[in-house]
Formats: sequence, structure tokens, C-alpha cells
Amino acid sequence: MIFADYKIKTIKGFLIIFAQKRMRKLQNRELGRKSIAQFKKSKKSPFVIVLDNIRSQSNVGSVFRTADAFLTECIYLCGITSRPPHREIQKTALGATESVEWKYFKKTSEAISELKSRGYKIVGIEQAEESIDLEDFEVQKGVKYALIFGHEVNGVDQDVLNECDYVIEIPQFGTKHSFNIVVSAGIVLWELSKSKK
Repeated sequence: MIFADYKIKTIKGFLIIFAQKRMRKLQNRELGRKSIAQFKKSKKSPFVIVLDNIRSQSNVGSVFRTADAFLTECIYLCGITSRPPHREIQKTALGATESVEWKYFKKTSEAISELKSRGYKIVGIEQAEESIDLEDFEVQKGVKYALIFGHEVNGVDQDVLNECDYVIEIPQFGTKHSFNIVVSAGIVLWELSKSKK
């Protein structure tokens, strides 16, 4: 009986150690992070992010970080959206302003004109009539998309929405029906990255 108890305890101990080893947090050196040079040479996702009058510099920096994580080609900063280098942007970007390309446009309409001339489909991320639920939007092979995220309070400007080929809405089920722009960018990029054909 003592041997059986010992055996059970030993097996339990082994399983706990085995489980702990499988759940070990990875060290930074184990993550396979790209250098900035490697990032710039990497094949990018078919997405450009357009920030339509984003007022928070912390949000701008966090979008840079999100764009880096998803190998986004470029960020277009429009209107009142702050530009690097700025202390608040740098604080949340954690260096992603060095890896992710960006351009500034005084008006979002100017950014859209350039993107359309380069063959991008323009996609507003907004709650609107005739919007497509995010999970129902299909990314087509060989098509490039410009994803427009709007002002924290006012959202994507109506004049900008009028220029969009599609409007995607993130389904929400609570009382607020709004996400922080950084959360929205992360959700949309993750979902669209999964649906690439």
C-alpha cells in the first residue's frame, strides 16, 4: 500500500512538473523577433491602416505596435493625428515607429485618393447602415485593403465613409457599443489575417 501511494505521488509530481514545463513563459530571446532590417524586408500583409483624426497620441503609438505585430505595410496619419517622433507616441509604440512605414496627409480624402490610385479597396471600420459584420467579410487573394479607423468620439467621418468600398462593423453585445481604436485595430487585423485566402 505504501509503495502504491508513493507511486501515485511520484506520477502526480511528474505530471505537475511536465505541465509546468509545457507552460513555461518564453524568454525574449526565444520569441524569434525580427530586427528592423528583417521587418522591412519581410513580405507584408495586404493591409494599410488609415487613422482619420485620432486625437490620442498614446492610441497612435499603440496602433503602430499593433501594425508591427501584423506586418502591416504602412500607416497613413491624417488630419489632427499626431506624427512621430513624439514622446507619447514613442512610449506606447515601443520602437514600432522605426519598423512600420508611415505617411502624413492633411486630409483623409487625400490619403484615400492616393490609396485608390494604387488599387486599394477602402474599408471603413464603423457602425453604419449596410455594414458587413467582421466575421462575414472575406479577404480576397491579391486584393489590398486600406482599413480606416476614426476619431475616438466621432468615429470615421461621414465624408470618408462615402468614399469607402466597404464598411465593416465589429459585432458588440453590451451596453457601450464602442471599442477603443487600438482594441478595434487589433480585433480587425487578427480577424482579417485569419481570413486571408
